[in-house]
Amino acid sequence: MSFKALKLKSELLRALPQQLQTPTDIQESAIPPALKHQDILALAQTGSGKTYAFGLPTLNSIQPNSSVLHTLIIVPTRELATQVSHALDPIAQPLSIRLVTLIGGQDRSEQERELASQPHIAIATPGRLLDLLKDEALDVSNLKSLILDEADRLLDMGFWPDIQSILSKLPNQRQTSLFSATFPEELEQIANTLLFKPVKVIAHQENSVVSTVQETLFLVNKGSKAQALIALLQRNTWKQVLVFIGAKDNADALVKKLVKAKIKAAALHGNKSQEERSQTLDSFKCKDVDVLIATDVMARGIHIESLPTVVNYDLPTNAETYVHRVGRTARAGNTGRALSLVSHSETAYLEAIRKLTQKELLTTSLDGFPVTDKPASSDTTERKRPPKDKQANRRTAKKKSITQFKAKPNRAKLNKDKPNNMK
Repeated sequence: MSFKALKLKSELLRALPQQLQTPTDIQESAIPPALKHQDILALAQTGSGKTYAFGLPTLNSIQPNSSVLHTLIIVPTRELATQVSHALDPIAQPLSIRLVTLIGGQDRSEQERELASQPHIAIATPGRLLDLLKDEALDVSNLKSLILDEADRLLDMGFWPDIQSILSKLPNQRQTSLFSATFPEELEQIANTLLFKPVKVIAHQENSVVSTVQETLFLVNKGSKAQALIALLQRNTWKQVLVFIGAKDNADALVKKLVKAKIKAAALHGNKSQEERSQTLDSFKCKDVDVLIATDVMARGIHIESLPTVVNYDLPTNAETYVHRVGRTARAGNTGRALSLVSHSETAYLEAIRKLTQKELLTTSLDGFPVTDKPASSDTTERKRPPKDKQANRRTAKKKSITQFKAKPNRAKLNKDKPNNMK
């Protein structure tokens, strides 16, 4: 099928990038109902073209001579908002369609000036969007379309209160579309309250990883992970490796170890300013940095052209996050590799990932790194120190003189010996 067969406007077809020859599965399935203004729940693997799947019908529906906000696209992270803008703006400009990006960490007054130019599409993160709506700096009274990208993240408890507040300020009569690579069952009930007779579009097996990703899992000692990662990087001389790690502080510490091993590395996480995050990501994209250590702020929707390698330094505690992380490679039909360093303490996380993806995901040994850690014991009869003993140890550590170690009187016995009128 061609894009022309999807009945998009001729001027929009002329504005498409040259490399966009034929629609992907999700584009072929989602664009027709979107053009009919139907509500959509769309599930598609990362890197499958979701941005154009909702972006092209949006651009197709806008009248350039209009002076009202037509579409609101909400995303969970600043980086994803910027990416969506960069993907759609080159097509929007020839059509005289105006976009604005509304994210935190940037000058709000500048964003308000852009809003004064009456954009047709706003791409926003929840926090900044809600602030603008509360201050009535953004007019959504004529909104025709609402799109939630990475909808599973936006509907979970972290973002849901803000999303509810935003929804309360939007017109009830609108088209609503939810797009994501994963969608846990428990969120479907919430989704159904937002959608009216939605068309459910599934472009792949739910919660799956694209077949062009080569997944390898190494079983290593928990304390050997840093050296194991360094060994893998040195043995393979990979360029552009995205490494996912669980904690912000650990990201900075790991970068120091890699730099000491003469590996060009940088960290990207939520404690960095927006300017630092943008500069670090640009350096990685330009290959000035070989290894990027990132927390899951990077897992949602970030596109790095032909990224060859992703490493899970820590397995994510949420199985769906694994799918998003691994989806940073092998995008748009390319091949890629995803490596995971797994310790015995992460067995429960691995089992959850196996269950979600319905893949065996066997672990293998890494040459030079024998596993000496023991699996966590499941023997509930194993003797454990009673909590009161631990408390006694802590009290003992605080005592500073010999008199403090004298035995205290038995309060129960004293109470028993008291006359009734003193009890």
